[in-house]
Amino acid sequence: MTPDHDIFDRRLLIARRNRVAEGAADHDFLLARVADDLMERLSAIKRRFPVALNLGAHHGLLGRRLRQLPGVEMVIDLDPAARLLAQCAGPRVQADEEALPFADQSLDLVVSGLALHVVNDLPGTLVQVRRALKPDGLLLAAMLGGTTLHELRTALLAAEEELEGGASPRVAPFADVRDLGALLQRAGFALPVADAETVTVTYAHPLALMRELRAMGAANALRQRRKAPLRRATLARALEIYAERFGLAGGRIPATFEIMTLTAWAPHESQQKPLQPGSAKVRLADVLGTEEQSAGERTKPGDPRR
Repeated sequence: MTPDHDIFDRRLLIARRNRVAEGAADHDFLLARVADDLMERLSAIKRRFPVALNLGAHHGLLGRRLRQLPGVEMVIDLDPAARLLAQCAGPRVQADEEALPFADQSLDLVVSGLALHVVNDLPGTLVQVRRALKPDGLLLAAMLGGTTLHELRTALLAAEEELEGGASPRVAPFADVRDLGALLQRAGFALPVADAETVTVTYAHPLALMRELRAMGAANALRQRRKAPLRRATLARALEIYAERFGLAGGRIPATFEIMTLTAWAPHESQQKPLQPGSAKVRLADVLGTEEQSAGERTKPGDPRR
């Protein structure tokens, strides 16, 4: 792996998740929301999935939901954190999401809930998933997106700039939904779709949010993070900025989570293919009721067609 891709300290991330594993079910509200959405999407697909993989299984919540879904047969839970994996039911594999131990074309379905946003090499991981899927196999994954925790990021950066003359990365960078469709295509998937939903959760105080993030095992694991703890004065100022800029009536504060959902299929000859250029039977201009122009025609200032 190149240094440019080495964003997260995966060993630290796994250690933190093992440390909080016993209380994982007390802080899985976001994963539960994702599981509900993924199950609803899957229930609309009327087909059998003999072998399914829950990639980044956490404590097995999503895997248990999968096993209740008609058409889904064997479900394998995979997670690198042994203490989380121990809470999963059924077949379990301890492995890193970036190093899948499955043969090519051995899986019918890969589902992932809130795991892929902390892999270092997302394109490479997607390629591995596509190879492991049988032709016409399905990937359905939810991950956190770019606006996630923007309030916390803003408050921490502003406080460090103000009191320490510079800021270190304290909230992980997240992918943009506009880039994910292209990533899926590059990985060799067919019919890729990426969509996003914003979820806002409120807390009594920014410290309550930070405590919950630690309980999720989601504290800062960036390799470029400042290793020294945040100074007391800087933390206090960050809490003030959070409340000043984002505080709600009644004193509570919001925390934004952007959930991006990826849907894509391993290529198969039966899938719908895009039309060849020039094969359309109806002109777009006729459908829109507009006048067709050649690509080289320029529109002058003041022209009503502008």
